[in-house]
Amino acid sequence: MTTPPLPDHESEVRERYAAAALETTPALCCPVEYDQRLLEALPSEVIERDYGCGNPAKHLLPGETVLDLGSGAGKACFLAAQIVGPSGRVIGVDMNDEMLSLARRSAPAVARNVGFANVEFRKGRIQDLRTDLEWLDAYLASHPVRNAHDLQAFNQERERRAREQPLVASDCVDVVVSNCVLNLVRPQDKPALFAEIYRVLRRGGRAIISDVVSDEDIPSHLQADAELWSGCISGALRQDRFLAAFEEAGFYGITVLDRQRQPWQTVEGIEFRSLTVAAWKGKQGPCLERKQAVIYRGPFRQVEDDDGHLLRRGIPVAVCAKTFELYSKDPYQSHFDAIEPRIPVPPQAAEPFPCSGGMRVRDARQTKGSDYRESSSPTAGACGTNGPGGCC
Repeated sequence: MTTPPLPDHESEVRERYAAAALETTPALCCPVEYDQRLLEALPSEVIERDYGCGNPAKHLLPGETVLDLGSGAGKACFLAAQIVGPSGRVIGVDMNDEMLSLARRSAPAVARNVGFANVEFRKGRIQDLRTDLEWLDAYLASHPVRNAHDLQAFNQERERRAREQPLVASDCVDVVVSNCVLNLVRPQDKPALFAEIYRVLRRGGRAIISDVVSDEDIPSHLQADAELWSGCISGALRQDRFLAAFEEAGFYGITVLDRQRQPWQTVEGIEFRSLTVAAWKGKQGPCLERKQAVIYRGPFRQVEDDDGHLLRRGIPVAVCAKTFELYSKDPYQSHFDAIEPRIPVPPQAAEPFPCSGGMRVRDARQTKGSDYRESSSPTAGACGTNGPGGCC
């Protein structure tokens, strides 16, 4: 027997958050600690209408361009703005007119308080960051759809606009953040949502997402409950599937930064808690052999990365230039020693590397060179302060 489709809760979500923009709704948020110094620049109505479950902004860096999905009243954007500073930029995206209105009228006050303006808010659905909903509203007001011909013209113009002037362009932001919003998106739209996060990030960029996850599958009768759905509960992904969604979208280095120890809410024995995850973009591209190796430091005897490479503690493992570069940055660099060849192999001279997983031990002579016969004296100061300049 075919399972009936779940109802579309978007209208309930829109109505509930529209009301929450006008009056504080405590049931929509988890307790979260923020930097009080940053909060001082925000109007009280923005602070009171924060409906998040984490604080992804604390993981940002000065100068970064940040996109906040489901920006609501703008709290996360205004916190991020102060962290990235005047050389950075923050873009908030939300579909709710009331929340956008609150955020936009608060922006000038925040700018005055911090001394610079680097935040803007755009109207859109987070699973479709190509379509500008304010443009769409204006277009439909001046070009009403009355028949099939009008509908065809509308679809063509919408596709053209999304292609040529997307709400958020591809490869344009350093960090995508979101705070308890991804669970409001329908299950069938979640793959598109993660794909959009990946699309708008620059190579080397990262997503930092706080969201509510479950420890069990959520039965259909709970998913059909509009109040539980709009309350960020019944649309939550199971924790392992939440992490897998990043991997399926092409991300690497997926890391749990924060996990709420005690559940925020329990429904029919299913626990729901806040999780903050970081995931990086940038493992796409060719695999080239440049005689490089990495040594895994531990603490585990052996690990496997996202591409199936096996890495055993203390063993120099041959990797392609792309993987070598990834391991030289966060979140990997503290776990590896990087070994460059004595004679560098320029990219234009590099041959394809068979990056098919498993473990390939890099012989020391491959990095030093088969004709390497050098002898040397102890390096002064290389091993500490004992003795006049040696190791002992």
